[in-house]
Amino acid sequence: MPRHRLTDREFNAIRYLLPRQRTGKKGRPWVDHGSVIDGIFWILKTGSPWRDLPEVFGKWQTVYARFRRWNLEGLWDRVYNAMLKRLDKLDKIDRTLWCVDGSVIRAHRCAAGMIPQSEENDELVALGHSRGGYSTKIHILCDGQGTLLGITATGGQRHESTELENLIDHCELSLHRYDSRPDAIAGDKGYSSHAIRDRLRELGIEPVIGSKSNESREEEFDREAYRRRKIVERLIGWLKESRRVGTRYDKLACSYLAFVQLAALRRALKLI
Repeated sequence: MPRHRLTDREFNAIRYLLPRQRTGKKGRPWVDHGSVIDGIFWILKTGSPWRDLPEVFGKWQTVYARFRRWNLEGLWDRVYNAMLKRLDKLDKIDRTLWCVDGSVIRAHRCAAGMIPQSEENDELVALGHSRGGYSTKIHILCDGQGTLLGITATGGQRHESTELENLIDHCELSLHRYDSRPDAIAGDKGYSSHAIRDRLRELGIEPVIGSKSNESREEEFDREAYRRRKIVERLIGWLKESRRVGTRYDKLACSYLAFVQLAALRRALKLI
């Protein structure tokens, strides 16, 4: 049997969120959702082209078509959001400290060529040129235990600090109420600016951000909380263990982000 399948417990945790399979209608019967999702996770973990999907999962065209359709319908967002709410009810979301960071993902040659690259198309393709070459930069927000709470993608040349507010807006957990917000958000020196610190304090969140060499250090800087920031770096490393995350092969940013979300979903399912 191929590796990387979901266990029965993991699949049952998301089964009720999947579309109902049609019955009693003419035409070919649907391929079982379990086989399709196992095929998607196999692609995620191995980084293989869709055409190389083992036949045990069904036809690759079927698995890809369902992955793409569910992505356009926002199914992956709903599934991951439901898992986060469930973890929240189980008190497994740490609100004492959240962490942010960005990481450059090298883009494969096949990721290019969808549409011309420009600032207007950046949201659709999220590709650019950085020191690492042709790449995408993912921006990660997680809690103090390494659970992914929000993610965005930009071109590889985009600086992390310009994406922080958008990243907070993309948090899967509602932050409208003060008691649902974290006590503090930690980030490295790349996020060091008066504007970012002031914005976080407006939200009732304490900034734990390292100071640059040409800046004066804050007197009440929480060093212990800052040391805990390494959890977001570990999360990025865990996500990149899935080869479809470690290298970008997808032409559209939404498809790539779906794979990142699925890698995080696999981690979240282990906590339930």
